[in-house]
Amino acid sequence: MNRNTARRILMQSIFEMDARGSAEEVNIEPLLEESGRDSLQEEYIIRNLRNAADNLEEIDKMIDNCAEKWDTKRMPKADLAIARTAVAESCYGDTPKAVAINEAVEMAKEFGGDNSPRFINGLLGKVLK
Repeated sequence: MNRNTARRILMQSIFEMDARGSAEEVNIEPLLEESGRDSLQEEYIIRNLRNAADNLEEIDKMIDNCAEKWDTKRMPKADLAIARTAVAESCYGDTPKAVAINEAVEMAKEFGGDNSPRFINGLLGKVLK
C-alpha cells in the first residue's frame, strides 16, 4: 500500500465516521486487507483519523468560514470527507499543504461530482492559506 491508497482509506474512514457519528465505530480492517497491509501506512491512517475525530469541530469551523454559500451540514458528504481529510492531515498532521490540496482534488475527481474538484481546490486554497 502506498500513501495515495492510505489517504483514500483515510478519506473513506472519515466519511464513515460522519455516517456513524463516531471514530470508534469505524472499521478500517476490510479496507486494509483489500489494499495490502503496511504498518507505516496503517499508522498514518490511524493517526490522522484520530486527528480528524479529536479536532472535528475546529476543522468544520475552518471549512464553514471559508466555504462561500455552503456549510458543512449542506455540503455533499464526499466533498466534506475529502476536505476534512486534507485539513486534518495538513493542519494536525505533517502533510504539506500543497500536497494535501493536490491529493484532495484528485480524490474529488474520483469520488465527487462534476464540480467537486474545482470546489475542493478553491475551498482548501482558502482554508489552508
